[in-house]
Amino acid sequence: MFEALTALPPDAILKLIGEHRNDPREHKVDLGVGVYRDVHGKTPILSAVKKAERHILDHQQTKAYTGSAGDPVFNETMQDLIFGIDSSASGRITTLQTPGGSGSLRVAAGLILRAKPDATLWVSDPTWNNHVPLLGGAGVRLDTYPYYDAHKKCLRIDALLKTLNKIPSGDLVLLHGCCHNPTGVDPSSDQWRQIADIIVDRGLLPFIDIAYQGLAKGIDEDVQPIRMMAGRVPEMVVSSSCSKNFGLYRDRVGALSILSSDPSSSKIVYSQASQIVRTIYSVPPDHGAAVVSHILRNTELRAEWAAELGDMRDRLKLVRTMLVDALQEHAPAHDFSHIGKANGMFSYLGVSPEQVTRLKSDFGIYMEGFGRINVAGITEQNVAYLAESIARVL
Repeated sequence: MFEALTALPPDAILKLIGEHRNDPREHKVDLGVGVYRDVHGKTPILSAVKKAERHILDHQQTKAYTGSAGDPVFNETMQDLIFGIDSSASGRITTLQTPGGSGSLRVAAGLILRAKPDATLWVSDPTWNNHVPLLGGAGVRLDTYPYYDAHKKCLRIDALLKTLNKIPSGDLVLLHGCCHNPTGVDPSSDQWRQIADIIVDRGLLPFIDIAYQGLAKGIDEDVQPIRMMAGRVPEMVVSSSCSKNFGLYRDRVGALSILSSDPSSSKIVYSQASQIVRTIYSVPPDHGAAVVSHILRNTELRAEWAAELGDMRDRLKLVRTMLVDALQEHAPAHDFSHIGKANGMFSYLGVSPEQVTRLKSDFGIYMEGFGRINVAGITEQNVAYLAESIARVL
């Protein structure tokens, strides 16, 4: 049976991790893997998470299965975190706990195929490198809309809006809620309103993937586009992740929220989504979701988490400034100011694939093939070496 299979190339990011790990050079720099790192280059466990885990260890009474939709307390707290406690749309929203943001996207794909199998989901060009294989691999029809101008290093807002105006009614538009991956370039508030105007006018369904809430401007500020959209559209899909903002990468904590046209439709959507979950992974893992719900429902821990998240956000802004300043010193003929204007962990550096290859081979600097960098890999100790190396390949 299996002799009919042929080997596939390894995932580009996972391959990069292995290459960096096996590189013996002392000054090697990892800007590829998508995890947050502190000033010491480590991915820490948040203090609020540690305290919540101790509470769970002391008080949890069972390891019995949760339902297919996961922990109702977690689902309620995540819904409040994203849409707001006083959301006027709350009666029309159903939320399910999922294994990370990827699990949320996969369940959403199944729901789309059941509801409207001939619909097209439009994704930004570029988008997260697993969006297309994950959603398209599930069977959803995909197309792209223009997003990033690699020459001007900015959002292609006019081209984006022009394309949205041509998308057939009933299709879906996948939008990054904040900290666009891979570019770090987000629409402004006015541009979000323009996007929403077209979505409403053309009868499109917004599908918002928010994996970095709190890492751009703030916990509530980063979901304002979602809350604004929820007040204007009859239906919406939101995939969310707690990997980055709670540091729970390996615990796989995510949620899928669906806004329906009315409460009765919401119950139908819930039943369909729950049945899809049952046929894929049956029930989601509990531990990470229990940690998140305990933090969000405990006043002291929530404040501690918000402060730690604020420190992470400030560090990402600081290292962006550090890199721009260092590049200005070592490569003054080139403009890298776009890095300082972007949000979150990722940016396009603005180098060619050939220069990316040279940075890896000659200097031990690892990044995704099109020059996407994770700025969290930058420290005070390596920024000068990084900037000097970039200057030497330009």
